[in-house]
Amino acid sequence: MERMWLCALSTLLIPIAAFALEGPRPPGAPEGWTTGAPRQEIMPSFSWDAKGGRSGQGALVIETDHREGLDGFWSRRFPVSGGKYYRFLAYRRMKGAPWPQQNAVATILWLDAGGKRVLDDRSLIPGFLKGFTPWTPLEYPTDGPQDRAGWTQVTADHQAPSAATQAVVRLHLRWAPGTRLEWSDVTFTPIAPPTPRRARLAAVHLRPKQGKTPAEKRLQFAPLIAEAARRRADLVVLPETLTYYGTGLAMAEVAEPIPGPSTEYFGALSRKHHLYIVAGLVERDGHLVYNTAVLLTPGGEIGGKYRKVTLPDGEVEAGLTPGRDYPVFRTRFGVLGIMICYDGFFPEVARELTKRGAEVIAWPVWGCNPDLARARAVENHVYLVSSTYEDISSNWMVSAVWDHGGKTAALATDWGTIALAEVDLNARTRWPSLGDFKSKLQRHVPMVPAARQFDTLAAPPLPH
Repeated sequence: MERMWLCALSTLLIPIAAFALEGPRPPGAPEGWTTGAPRQEIMPSFSWDAKGGRSGQGALVIETDHREGLDGFWSRRFPVSGGKYYRFLAYRRMKGAPWPQQNAVATILWLDAGGKRVLDDRSLIPGFLKGFTPWTPLEYPTDGPQDRAGWTQVTADHQAPSAATQAVVRLHLRWAPGTRLEWSDVTFTPIAPPTPRRARLAAVHLRPKQGKTPAEKRLQFAPLIAEAARRRADLVVLPETLTYYGTGLAMAEVAEPIPGPSTEYFGALSRKHHLYIVAGLVERDGHLVYNTAVLLTPGGEIGGKYRKVTLPDGEVEAGLTPGRDYPVFRTRFGVLGIMICYDGFFPEVARELTKRGAEVIAWPVWGCNPDLARARAVENHVYLVSSTYEDISSNWMVSAVWDHGGKTAALATDWGTIALAEVDLNARTRWPSLGDFKSKLQRHVPMVPAARQFDTLAAPPLPH
């Protein structure tokens, strides 16, 4: 138990050095920039390329030789005022790195006038690590688009803690033998506080018991979509395979093409109410049948679809085919991903959607362990919108909006109702010790070789 506590508290107990081992300043390097490394024996080489860079105004260069584990950075301090907002922006280009998201990292460390770390007095998820001092952890700007010349934008907006008077920006190259990295056009500038980016997310809680045909099932959702519209919802999530539930038919018998009758029906409702609808359907594509969720836009068009990637035994035995893709969709309120039911038992689906930019995940779900809903929301810092057929008394999934802390921001307890919550997609979620965990996903997620198979992990044969 003691070892578990030490692991959980490692970011509090292991200090982040404001001053690492300094290296020589390369000739011609811009004023204010220094070099450094955690230890002398893993320090790479540094240089200033006066004619390089994205704009031709010069580049901060780090290079490694053939040795594993080299780790070094360019560093500069910027003055800040506590409570104000700042934008970090830089461009990087590199050759030879196996995984740029982890090998070429920018970090920001907030310090006080004495060069010490400051308390993180910004809003934190409450109820965790009670009694421990919430020192401000490192901030991690994230990667943006890459241009044709190979320059990747790295940027983030951050609020300085109230006691901060300086920000230490470090531009790292780590753990990449035989690599050349250039950092260019680095700025750290004050900005106005971000404006809220609000989204009203709704989940329908309904078992469509009446009727035996897909058309009769569809009709029962219209009043609840209208109610969500009356409450100014941007997104309404309906349950899984809604045209199949309670029909007594095989899934293949209710399967329909997309576009088809159901997308036409729900498209008309999305256009009428000017909102997004995610509807769980059974799709037929030639001889193939999929468990699919379709996104209908406020214009009544098909905005995209997601085919369920993980299939439980019953769907496999019914002859369904799994999907292969993890699409995300840009909407008027933010970036939306979709997963379906059994997907929630596997962390990979929500993680892949998050890696592709999803801020909200719509989740038509027949049933799932609600603890896994919390986990998917917490580990990815996404909002989940789940619409289920389970009664709340079963404790096997609920129709709800789940926030970044794994709590239900809205919960439907009665059949024929909706759960609706307004969220701010621009609000930063921070945890004690971890800080903004979502920004760490790019930088800290484990590197897993693509060729690795489960059979390589099998136990050795038993002796005769």
